[in-house]
Amino acid sequence: MLSELRFSIEKLIRQFEILNLESKVSYRGRLAPSPTGYLHTGHALTFWRAQERCRTRRGTLVLRVEDLDPDRCRQEFREAVFEDLSWFGLQWDEGPFLQSERRPLYLEAWKYLRGHGLIYPCNCSRRDVVNAAGAPHAEDEEPIYPGICRPDGLTIPQADDPVGLNWRFRVPNGEAMQFLDRGAGLQRAVAGVEFGDFVVWRKDDVPAYQLAVVVDDAAMQITEVVRGADLLRSTFRQLLLYRALELAAPDFYHLPLVTDESGKRLAKRDDVLSLRTLRVKGVAPNEIRQRFAT
Repeated sequence: MLSELRFSIEKLIRQFEILNLESKVSYRGRLAPSPTGYLHTGHALTFWRAQERCRTRRGTLVLRVEDLDPDRCRQEFREAVFEDLSWFGLQWDEGPFLQSERRPLYLEAWKYLRGHGLIYPCNCSRRDVVNAAGAPHAEDEEPIYPGICRPDGLTIPQADDPVGLNWRFRVPNGEAMQFLDRGAGLQRAVAGVEFGDFVVWRKDDVPAYQLAVVVDDAAMQITEVVRGADLLRSTFRQLLLYRALELAAPDFYHLPLVTDESGKRLAKRDDVLSLRTLRVKGVAPNEIRQRFAT
């Protein structure tokens, strides 16, 4: 049974027909916008740095639209992604690929994790976890799961599909982890202390970000992930998934977050600094790069 669920990087690579030796050893970067709103300058500058690092290494740049959440991703934002990226001067070599069309790959990964007892079903809502955790946490950071639904031993849940429940990855409590980030330097964290069991599949039948991004970056043979520093903690979760799925992890390069004049981190709700708004005002892409570049 487990052999049938065997999850391998070779199978994922075949989905993209990039088995030639050159693609395996050359630099491959990616742009991964999420169409939950209009892109702001922070996104654009991160993508610009990703493109620069790729071009200086004569690599391949992949565009992947992370549109898994049907409640937040809208068609108008999907269409705006391509227009805004192009206006800003971004050019990609492969794609666009849509995560919403890649569910079979995520489901295969879920089956592998379930079949090896690495994940477990959970009835807890985010509110339940927040209330049980009892400790403050950053707005964009998962509170540490208190283990309400966590089974005592490594058990294999009897489930053919993930529908109707949250599914959490069981982190190795107490394991000291570290990785060398190419932008932010050496990063350390202790599993179960600084982050806990995390969701890989949501009860509304949507693959979670942590699982989808690992599966896609492995399948697309991404060699370096360039993104904002707000995702540094998520890297530890993703490294655990790479290891669990027996996939090679890419390098990571996290950039300082872009802030407004008051020092506040930019968000999609800050329409005044969206690429679309700045373009209407007559601001040129090079002006944005000069104004906000770190």
